[in-house]
Parts: sequence; structure tokens; C-alpha cells
Amino acid sequence: MKNEFALAFNEVIEEKQLPKEIILKALESAMVSAYRRSVNASTAQQVDAKINPETGQVTIYAEKEVVESVQDERTEVSLEEARKYDPNAEIGNMIVVESTPRDFGRVAAQTARQVIQQRIRDAERQAQLAMYDKQLGEIVSGVVQAVNAQGLTIGLEMRAEGSMARKDMIPGERFHIHDRVRALIAEVKDSPRGPQIILSRTHRDFLRRLLENEVPEIYHGVVEIRSIAREPGERAKVAVSATQSGIDPVGACVGIRGVRIQAIVRELHDEKIDVIEWNPDASVFIAKAISPARVVGVYLNDKPGAGKTATVVVPEDQLSLAIGRDGQNARLAAKLTGWRIDIKSLSEAAADSLYKLQQDAQLLELVQFPNEQITKIQDMLARKAEGRPLTAEEYDEIAQFVDRIERRLSAKPKTTEESKAEEELISSLRASIPAYAFEQNILDSGLSEHVAYILQEAGFSTTGELALQMKIQPDEILRLQGIGPRAMTEINALTDRLNEEGRAQAQVSEEERLKAQETLQAEPEPRAELPIVEIEAPAFEELEILPAQPVEEAVEFQSQEEPAVEVKEEEETEDVSFDKLFTLHTDIIAGTDEVESEEEVDETGLPKSKKKKKKRKHVEVEYDPDRDMTIIHKKHKRGPGWSDDWDF
Repeated sequence: MKNEFALAFNEVIEEKQLPKEIILKALESAMVSAYRRSVNASTAQQVDAKINPETGQVTIYAEKEVVESVQDERTEVSLEEARKYDPNAEIGNMIVVESTPRDFGRVAAQTARQVIQQRIRDAERQAQLAMYDKQLGEIVSGVVQAVNAQGLTIGLEMRAEGSMARKDMIPGERFHIHDRVRALIAEVKDSPRGPQIILSRTHRDFLRRLLENEVPEIYHGVVEIRSIAREPGERAKVAVSATQSGIDPVGACVGIRGVRIQAIVRELHDEKIDVIEWNPDASVFIAKAISPARVVGVYLNDKPGAGKTATVVVPEDQLSLAIGRDGQNARLAAKLTGWRIDIKSLSEAAADSLYKLQQDAQLLELVQFPNEQITKIQDMLARKAEGRPLTAEEYDEIAQFVDRIERRLSAKPKTTEESKAEEELISSLRASIPAYAFEQNILDSGLSEHVAYILQEAGFSTTGELALQMKIQPDEILRLQGIGPRAMTEINALTDRLNEEGRAQAQVSEEERLKAQETLQAEPEPRAELPIVEIEAPAFEELEILPAQPVEEAVEFQSQEEPAVEVKEEEETEDVSFDKLFTLHTDIIAGTDEVESEEEVDETGLPKSKKKKKKRKHVEVEYDPDRDMTIIHKKHKRGPGWSDDWDF
């Protein structure tokens, strides 16, 4: 039967949800503090405590000096007592002996209660911090414990508390005490009052985790989320792509009759979600990001130093739909694609194209538009400005005109020396930045979320592009609306870190280059000599010289030691009886040297073999020991009366 200490000990373990070793360590530390207080021991003296978890017996061990006569029992021990613990103890040695006071249990219970509670509380906080630090960026569920003007206090597992500010709540949401809430762990901080867990329902990763929970294809990696742009409570756009062929990523996210996406919409307080398919072609991707508006054309301008700008041309009736309420649709499309988007109507784009033609004579020569067509476009735009309708064919003609001008502008060649010098400067600056920075999304750079979104809308999609612009012209970033001194401090810190990594990478590359150069300059090792193998060739007298044959007639020779072999083409194989084959074989053994040979002759008297390559004929090879020579028998398929005997 367990005693009261064991029962209380197990109850504390179950209540605090802490390991047994941590509770024992906290109790032993509290016993040491109680001993020091009770005997007024020095902090320099080594004191240890041991607790038996079954009986609750506490034993204190203290380091003391071995002396002949004890003057202070707190720090000295007699030689006789010391040899009970160490037989080799001598006077002047320091030895650890048991020093448990007689009424230590009652004294420890009074003096160590507060210490024990503090130690257990610290252990509990460390366990909470370790657990929720691992769950950073994941969704947790909790119960609302308090509602105030600043936000919510939510109770979580392991008796932890999370806080959700008003800015991290979706607009329009109202929570009450004891409501269950799902939120994303956005940040975990360690404070003197315990771990500070910050929750959020407006973070874009909250939507990402909801999609992973609702769509098995995303969880298993079959469908990948490429980008997310979100305005909490209003609208969100998600770009997805399939990692395997034959899978519809948009259909997988929406589900049958929209079951999957509707569950996420309800969780986000009826926030509208647009799921579009990601495309590696920026023009196609931007056109899909503008949906549900219909797009006439997308024209990209990715000049260095000017940022990435996309001009989107839409029909007149689609302009308001493309821009959205208060520019929401265009703003989300810019966040999603990482391009600065300029939306124009078809007539506005045509007017801009005409103005560019009038101002740029070189562009007019490149396009080579006849004056009649330009006049016709001007007439159409004038009628449109007057409010008169245009036909569908005329709209198509205007769209073709705009498309031709914009494509010529994007393909306009650069031939000046300044552009070459600029490219060399950009390439040298780009080499001083780590390569991974040009693949890291600007939203994952560690900058504040609002700063990252401002930079993304300005055309900086990766961290490397931001660092490159800071090297070329940092004032352009400072001019952006919403970028102030505090934001520039963050950007400068990020740029300095990338510069240090780039210098370290360049130094390592230079060392590798020097090592490679030293290796090349070193004397090459001598090659191992290959053994010489002598091959005995047959004597010239042993070879039998045969007359030359035509190239078209392939003849195969065999060694004298091998039997004769008959080579036949499948196309010329004839049905021969067994008796005939036997007779033929007997003639060969007997040494018959007659060969049937025929040649077809055309009207000119020349053999047909001169004009057309013959197929391989029946060939029989035989060695005649009496005449000491090789005999070749060739048999041709000819009509009766055509026979010619010849041999070698």
C-alpha cells in the first residue's frame, strides 16, 4: 500500500502533466534550499539532496572538512565519522557526508513549500514553451476564457494561455466566453510570466493550413499551394498547381459541388475564396489572377531598376469587374502574382498606343503601320468618345492594334553602350548576393507582413531583387508609399545580412578556384605503361589469293578447318526434297567443281548487276585437298539454257 507521499507525488505528476524526473529534481532542489536556510549554510558549500519516491524519505549530503576536533558541525567532520564514508579519508580532506537534520521533515515542509511551487511552475512553463514552439505555424483549438477591449484570452492544452488581439481577428467576428476557437500559432515568446502564445485568424498561413486539413491532395503533396493573397473577412485568392499529370488542382480544392471550399468559407466568416491554377507563364498567370474579369491582353515590362509591371487590357464592360470594389481585385492579383498591375480599358490602351507612335519615330518604323490604318483607329476612338457604338469587328481591330504596339515595345532592341554597362554592373552586383535569395519569396524573408506586402506590390517578389535594388538605388524603395524609417531599418538589416553571406560565399569560391589552379599547375602523374601483346599472324605463303569479285555479290569465306556452310536468303528459299538435298551434299563431298552461274543482260548488252545491286545468292564453300585450293559454288535462279561453269 502506497503512503501519502507517493499518492501526492503521483497526483502532482498527473495534474501538471510533467515527467517524473522533473518533479523529483524540483523537490530535491527545494530540499537543498530548505537545508541552507535551516542551518544557515554557505552557498559555496556543496549540498545534495536525495528523495525516495516510494517512502518520501529525504537525505541531505553536505561537503565537509575532515578535522581532529569538530568546532562547527556545518562545515567540519571528525576523522572517525569521515572514514565511515571513505576508509582512505585523512585529516584535511574534503568529503561528502550525510548531514540530514533530526526534525528536517517538518522544517522543510514549512520553508520549502514556496520553493517547490516555484520550481514546478518553472518546469511547467518550460514544457509549455517547448511544446508550442514546435507547433509554430500550426492550427490549435482552444476555449475562450476572457473577452476584453484588447482581444481574447484562449485556454489551450497543458494549462497554457494564448492571446488573440483585435487585429488578428476576422472583422465582424464576435466571440463569447466558453466558445471554441480555432486559430494559427503566429508567434511564441518567452516572458517572466510564462510563455506568451500569440494566435491569429487573419494570417495567410491560417488559410493554407485550413486547405491542407480539408483537401487530402494538398496534404499528401499531389496538389501544391503556390501563393496566397488575402484580405481577411473580404476576399482571398489562392494559386494552386498539380505535381502529377492528369489531376485538376482547382477541382480538387473546390470539391464536389463546392463541399470542401464551403467548409473553409464558413470557418473564415463567409470570406470569398478564388482558387485559380498557377501557370509558369507570367502573362497567363496574371490573366487568370484577374478573374472573374475577362482579359484581352497582358503585356509585361521587366526592365532592371523599374520593377516588374504588367499592363492588363480588358474590355470596356469588364473594367470595373477587373478593378474590384475599392481596387480589391487588382490589389489581390498583384499580391498573388508579385507583379505591379496596371489595368486599362481597350479604348484607353489604344489611345496610349497612338500617343507612343506619335512620340517615338523609331517605334513607328518598327511597327510599319500604314497611315490609313492609323487614321481608321483614330476615327474609331473618336466615335467611341462621342458615345457612338462600335461593332465587334472594330473592337477586334483595335485589340489587334494595341497588341502589335505593346509587343513591339517589349521587344524593342537595346543597342546603346549604356545598356551594356548597366547590365555588367547589375551582373556584378547580383554575384555579390547569395543565390538562394533570388528564390526566396519576399513574404518569407522575415520582414514585417505589411512591409513585405508593400514591397511585393512594388514588384519585388524575391529577397534577392530587394537586395539588388538596395545596392543600385535605395531611394526608390524609400519613395514607396508605406515605407518609413522603421521599415527601412528592417530592410537594411536584411540587406546587410545578405551582403555578409555573399562575401563569405565569394571568399569560399575564391579559395576553391585557387586550389583548383594549384592542382592544374601540379605535375601530372606518369601514366601506367600498358603491356605489349604480340599476336602471331599466319605466314603469307599459307594464304590463298582468290580473284576479285564484284562488290554487289557478297562472298563469305571460311577457314579450311571448318566444314562448308550454305548461306541462303529467306526470300529465295525454294522447296527442295530430301533426296535432292542428300544428292547435293554428296556432290560437294566428292569435290565437284562445277557451279551454275547466270547473269541477266539488258537491251544494251550490259549485265543488270551494273545498274542494280543484286541480292545475295546461294553460296557454297569447299576446300579441295587434291588441288590445294578453296572452291566457291554460286547458284543463281535462272531459266533453262542459262548456265555457266566457272571456278577459282
